[in-house]
Amino acid sequence: LDEPQRSTLAELRRTILDIVPAAEETISYGMPAFRLNGKVIAGFAAFKHHVSYFPHSGSVLAVLKDDLVGYKTSKGTLRFASDVPLPRPLVEKLLAVRIEQALEPELRKR
Repeated sequence: LDEPQRSTLAELRRTILDIVPAAEETISYGMPAFRLNGKVIAGFAAFKHHVSYFPHSGSVLAVLKDDLVGYKTSKGTLRFASDVPLPRPLVEKLLAVRIEQALEPELRKR
């Protein structure tokens, strides 16, 4: 990867691992991703004019729509400028919603 994508995604990777140290790095759909308890909870990729964060759930971004004003989103993709990393508080919210969704089926079994 070229700069600034390389630095931006390296920072995102460090942030995710700092927030969820138990997350296991993996590849999902050909992209770097993170798995927790067997469920993919986040991923990212670089493109020519932007980078993207993937929550691996179609509903995470809808839940956080008020926090995503100013970002380009689709059902399962959050696009952001290659030279402006996602703020840590936003990454924390994205991960919290996704982890809650991922663990919900297990919690209901109890």
